Amino acid sequence: MNTTTPPAPDTRTAGPARASRTTLAPDTARASGTARTSGTSGAAGHARRRGVSPRTGFWFVAVAFAVLMAFGTAPTPLWPLYQDRDGFGATTVTLAFAIMVVGAAVGFLGLGHLSDRWGRRRIIVPALLTDVAAASLLVLWPGLPGLLTARLLTGLAVGLMASTATAYLMDLWHRAHPGQPLSTTPGLVATVSNLGGLALGPLLVGVLAQWSGSPLVTPFVLFGAVMLVLLVLVLAAPETVDTAQVSGTRPARFALREGARPVFAAAAATGFFAFAATGLFSALGAVIVRQDLGSTSPLVAGTVTFVVFGASVLAQLLLGRLPVVGLLRLGALLFPLGLGLTAVTLYVPSLALLLLAAVLSGSGSGLLFKASVDRTAAAAAPTSRAGVLAVFFVVAYVGMGAPSVLFGLAANHFGRQPVMLVFAVLLSVGTAVAAWTAVRASAGGRARTVRPSRIVASGPSPAPADSGVPGPAAYGVFAPAASAASLVPDSAASAAPAASAASVGSAADVGSVASRASAAAVGSAASPARSGRAASALCG
Repeated sequence: MNTTTPPAPDTRTAGPARASRTTLAPDTARASGTARTSGTSGAAGHARRRGVSPRTGFWFVAVAFAVLMAFGTAPTPLWPLYQDRDGFGATTVTLAFAIMVVGAAVGFLGLGHLSDRWGRRRIIVPALLTDVAAASLLVLWPGLPGLLTARLLTGLAVGLMASTATAYLMDLWHRAHPGQPLSTTPGLVATVSNLGGLALGPLLVGVLAQWSGSPLVTPFVLFGAVMLVLLVLVLAAPETVDTAQVSGTRPARFALREGARPVFAAAAATGFFAFAATGLFSALGAVIVRQDLGSTSPLVAGTVTFVVFGASVLAQLLLGRLPVVGLLRLGALLFPLGLGLTAVTLYVPSLALLLLAAVLSGSGSGLLFKASVDRTAAAAAPTSRAGVLAVFFVVAYVGMGAPSVLFGLAANHFGRQPVMLVFAVLLSVGTAVAAWTAVRASAGGRARTVRPSRIVASGPSPAPADSGVPGPAAYGVFAPAASAASLVPDSAASAAPAASAASVGSAADVGSVASRASAAAVGSAASPARSGRAASALCG
C-alpha cells in the first residue's frame, strides 16, 4: 500500500517538526522506503523485534563480558606448568603476562572507540571471535611462540571488549529502564563483570588443572566453546547505537566535558596504580606460591589471584555507595597495607599471610578502581563514552603490565625480597599522590559540573524523547555507580548556563592525554614530600 509522505523538513528544524518525523510507524516507513530516515524509534523497535529485549540483552552482554575477562587471567595458575614445559624463567612469565597489555593498548586506542560509530555488537562479536582464536592457539600450538601469540590476541580482545561492553551495558539498562537515569545498577554490573571475571578465571582453571589429565588443554577448549555460545547470545541483543544517524558524522574519539581534563588525568593515574597490585599478583602470584611457599598446587596458585580480584569486587559491592572521596581515602589506606604484608610474606612464608595481603590489596585496588572509573565516566562527553573509557583502560592496563615486567627484571638482579619492599613503597607513595590529586580534582569538578539535562553534546543530534534511545540527558550521568556528589544542587544548576559543547581531541590528543596520565602516575612515585601532604589530606 502506497503512503503519501509530505516532504521531509530541514533536519536543523527543532521541536515539533523534528518529533513528527519520528512518529511514522515502522511498517509505514518501510513501505515508503524511508526506513533510514524515520528516526531512531523505528531502528530501536526493529532491533527489539529481531532479538531479545534490552533487559535480557543486558544480562547476555554482562555474562559475555565476564567470561572474556576471565579468559584474560585464566593462565595465571598455569605459569609454573608452562615454565616446566617450555623451560623459561620468572622474567619470561612477566613478559608473557605483560604482552597482553600490548594487545589491549592496540584494541583500546585503535579500535575501542569505534563502537560509538559502528555499533556495540559490531565490536563485541569480533572481540569474542578473537578470544576463541586465542584459545585455539593455546590448544593447537604448544610452545612459547604460541603462548605469546595467544596472549597478544587475548589483550586485543580485552581492548575491544572492556570499554565497549561498559558503554553497551549502560545503553541497554537505560533503554530497559528509561525512568531510572541515576541508577547505579549498570555500573555495578559492569564492574562486577570486569573484575569478577578476572577473579573467576584463575580459580576455575586452577580447579580444572588440579584434576584434569590435560591441564594445558582442557580449560581452553571449554573457554572456546562457551565464548562461541555467548557470541550467538550477544547477536540476539538489540543494538543501541543508531548507525544510520551517525553514518554521516565522525564522533570524536576522545571528548571530555568542559573543564574535565584535570578530573580525567587524576582518575587515569589512580587507575594505573589500582591495577599495578593486581598485575603483580596475576603475573607472579603463582611463582611466589611455588618458589617461596613451596606449593605446587595449581588450585592454590589460582586461589591467591582469585582472592585479589574477588576482594576487589566484594569491596565495591559492600562500600560502592560511598562518595567518591570516601572511596579514594579508604582505598589509599588499604592498598599500602596489602602491599606491605605481601613483602613480609616473602620473608616469613605463610599462605594465610599471603591471602590476607591479597584481601587488603584487592580491596584497596577495587575501591580506587571504582572511584577512578566513576570520575572518568563523569568527565566524558556523551558522544565519546567508549573512546574516553578506552584511553582510561589503556593507562590502567599499562599499570597492570609495566610494574610487573620491571619487578621481574629487577628481581633477577637483586632478588624478590628487596625488590618487593622497594615496589611496595613506590606503589604506595604513587597511590597516595594520585588519590590526593583525584580528591582535589573531584572537589573542583563539582563546582564546574552542570545538570545532565543541560548538557549539549557535539556530534550527532540528540535522539528524540519518544525514540526509546537514551539521549545526552541520560548519558550525562554515565558513570558506573555515579556519585550524587558529581551533580550540583538544583539551586546552583538554575544559575548555571547551559553547558557548552564538549571539548574534542584529535587522535594526537588521545595519545597526549594518555601519556601525560601515565607520566603523572609513574612520576608521582618519586615525590616523598608530596606524598606526605597527600597522606595527610586523605586521612582528613
